[in-house]
Amino acid sequence: WADPDGPAQADGRSLAESVGLHAWLALERAERALRGSRYKVPKFPHETLTDRKSFSKGVANLARTSGVPYEEVARRTQRYVREIAATHSPYVIDLVTGGITWLLRKAYVGLVYDEIELGALYTMSQQYPLVFLPSHKSNFDHLVLQYVLYENGLPPNHTAGGINMNFFPVGPFLRRSGVFFIRREFRDNQPYKFVLRQYLDYLLERRFPLEWFIEGGRSRSGKMRPPRYGLLAYVVESYQRGAADDVILIPTSIAYDQIQDVGGYAAEASGGGKDRESFGWLLRAIRSVQRRYGAVHVRFGAPISLRTYLAEAADDVPEDADDTRSPAIPKLAFELSVRINEVTPITPISLVTLALLSEEDRSLTVDETIDRLRPYLEIVARRDLPMTEKLDATNRGQVAAALEELVLHGVVSRFDGATDVVYRVGPQQHLAAAYYRNTIIHFFVNVAITEVALLAADARERPVDLAHAAVDEALAIRDLLKFEFFFSPREEFEREIRFELSDHDVDWRDHLAAGEARKVLTGFDPFFSPTVLRPFIEAYRVVADLIENAAFQGTIDQDQLRKDAMALGKQYLLQGKIRSAESVSNVLFDSAIDLAANRGLFDVGPDMVERRKGFAAEIRRISSLIDSISAIAVGREAGVLE
Repeated sequence: WADPDGPAQADGRSLAESVGLHAWLALERAERALRGSRYKVPKFPHETLTDRKSFSKGVANLARTSGVPYEEVARRTQRYVREIAATHSPYVIDLVTGGITWLLRKAYVGLVYDEIELGALYTMSQQYPLVFLPSHKSNFDHLVLQYVLYENGLPPNHTAGGINMNFFPVGPFLRRSGVFFIRREFRDNQPYKFVLRQYLDYLLERRFPLEWFIEGGRSRSGKMRPPRYGLLAYVVESYQRGAADDVILIPTSIAYDQIQDVGGYAAEASGGGKDRESFGWLLRAIRSVQRRYGAVHVRFGAPISLRTYLAEAADDVPEDADDTRSPAIPKLAFELSVRINEVTPITPISLVTLALLSEEDRSLTVDETIDRLRPYLEIVARRDLPMTEKLDATNRGQVAAALEELVLHGVVSRFDGATDVVYRVGPQQHLAAAYYRNTIIHFFVNVAITEVALLAADARERPVDLAHAAVDEALAIRDLLKFEFFFSPREEFEREIRFELSDHDVDWRDHLAAGEARKVLTGFDPFFSPTVLRPFIEAYRVVADLIENAAFQGTIDQDQLRKDAMALGKQYLLQGKIRSAESVSNVLFDSAIDLAANRGLFDVGPDMVERRKGFAAEIRRISSLIDSISAIAVGREAGVLE
């Protein structure tokens, strides 16, 4: 290394070394032409990256601004390049893919995706770099996508991985098959941030595809987690620096009939610790694959052109906006998450768990399960929602097969009675069953909110415009659950609520104008809110009660609050104060704590007591409304109510 402002050669290499490097690059291009695009990988990423003029100038700038000698900064940045960069090896790519093939065949009966979609993506990749953004449900996610790309002759992705996965001997194999490792925290480390920016510029300039999980980590609840902005912001900044003419973002859903991780997720949500990644952890994970878990389904959402998106977003940026980070990034991340949800397919397993959880602790026969499924299947058909396979309500075999698969993996218990076989969620398995239900719950959230909003509007003092009141109540519930679901912007959400009203009662406007909210509510048969919303609202109630009880104590320790919530949740469940076992979940408690923090309930102020009490009262009101809807459902089933 030498100072680029000095007389010495910038890369510090001899003529022979430079000639050798370029000869190897020429041979690599020739080899790629023969072997195909699946081996389109950088040959000498370390040397090529550090040879860039922008890299040398950046090192010099860092040295000047920090007052650290150039040589020391150069050594440090070189070390970061080696720490971060993937070093693809065609031999290791083949070896790792062979291992992936064996593992997938051991764990799953099939891998379902659209080859035509992949062909279209390959065509786009010839002109612009692609960024795949998969959902993150399992440790299999990256392996699945890597296998799909390899089998179809597409270049391997450069995949961002947490530094926690860089353990021996897994780390070297991951790095040589395309994973680049990123530290979890590097906010104040300017040389590290500089190297990461340079690396992303280098990859985008050469149209190498990228991949990372926009959720950051695996979902422990089944729902999409809130998106993380960090790496997306770096790619946006790289594009804005001119690294590429455009970048195509590919929302990607990877869905499973069942996954082996679900037991661990349930244990974590119940208060257990997370297994630390290690070689022993890996061996245990492989050995745990004792039987197959169904199929894996890969779906690609509508791509987003970064150039087009940012151009359209620029019109909405206020003149006094902070230029340190584009205000379009949170909206872009939100849109990517929505598109992943839109193409996530509904599986028979997810529907069956939804039906079983709707009955709490009551067992169901196959026919009773089908009866519970019919209204959901009607919505799926009317709205043309994505499914892994068409589930026919008249086909007992399909539903029975899904139930038996859940029995096989211990999520559901089976009892062979005298006249029929009945099924129920197994002991201590409610969180596992809820995981599968939650993978599709976003499709039914609006209809559930509409039910509660109608009853809430009807409870208001007369006279009142019930149509406006119902929409206002729906907006209030939306605000309560904003850390759980990806809701549309306000005006679009209001249209969606009106659509739900119309879908269940074409004369809803006339009925509400006449003050007949209950008549509109009868169009919702059965009710969705007890199954869809109750677990979240009851978890929030636990946290809200703790916050209210601490109202006179001033500050609240959030870590202690989380521990207390688990204890109080278990107590409430035993006392019957809450009814959903899946409500007792650290994942849901965390969202409730985030909401409370967002509302400033941990701040100490003159109105602290009133705000905390008001929050608890709001949650209890929604919980009471859901209980009332459950009571109406019981009365309807008993023939007491219409």
